[in-house]
Amino acid sequence: MKDNLFTLLQHLIPQHLLSRFLGYLAASSVSWIKDLLIQLFIKHFKVNMHEAANPDPTSYSCFNDFFTRPLRSDARPIVLEPTHLACPADGCISQLGDIHHDLIFQAKGHMYSLTTLIGGNHELAKPFISGTFATIYLSPKDYHRVHMPLDGTLRSMVHVPGRLFSVNQATSAKVPGLFACNERVVAIFDTAVGPLCMVLVGAMVVASISTVWAGTVCPPRRQITTTNYQDRSSINLKKGAQMGHFQLGSTVILCLPPGVNKWPKELYAGAAIQQGQLFGYLNQSKIAGNTDKASA
Repeated sequence: MKDNLFTLLQHLIPQHLLSRFLGYLAASSVSWIKDLLIQLFIKHFKVNMHEAANPDPTSYSCFNDFFTRPLRSDARPIVLEPTHLACPADGCISQLGDIHHDLIFQAKGHMYSLTTLIGGNHELAKPFISGTFATIYLSPKDYHRVHMPLDGTLRSMVHVPGRLFSVNQATSAKVPGLFACNERVVAIFDTAVGPLCMVLVGAMVVASISTVWAGTVCPPRRQITTTNYQDRSSINLKKGAQMGHFQLGSTVILCLPPGVNKWPKELYAGAAIQQGQLFGYLNQSKIAGNTDKASA
């Protein structure tokens, strides 16, 4: 009953207006406002400030500055083996497994379209048909920078406007096609194992989604916007390098082509994870095959 009421409320409230208002509040540099917000947040969500590069809560310029805080350089070791996929973010695994042709599992009773998730572009979706996926939920207490799971060169970015439903477990079980209807940023990279898709999904009170190459992604018009980076100066990001961040909590969806990746047995829906840890075993033959193609 409680979950049903929460979901109904999300349908009724002005999601974007609420998110903008809270975004303005989170960007306030007024000392008593930002210090109060930060202290209440740390206490309520039991945030671990010992691993932050700057552990002093009062030194942040605003709540957003605190929320997107960097960690100590030794806080998240990165798996270095070229055949190991690195976890892109802190959080909890919502779901992971195989993509059933064009369908991705969301929650019991709910599937959604890979093509719709990517913005309706069949050509962009084609390499990931029948591939593998992982959905990572970043709770408010988590570290909110998103990093590369392996070396990649940015090919294209798609901004897909949409709703801003909460992406917690209760809502994902109640709202069909949740991740394919929320606002999102899709980044496609070329890697040693072929294309890699990373989707940063917005959510209730998420003020913005940012990438390291484009800053805050907020096109002036509410329509799908695709930016091609192949004709620009190459944007190359190493495994473990930051690729983006959220203002407040949300979700990252990782998609890989078929035959490329095998999920470790210790990863399952509900498992807590940290950025940089072993997240997948890459197919050695795929790496060799793509390296041969690149040198041909």
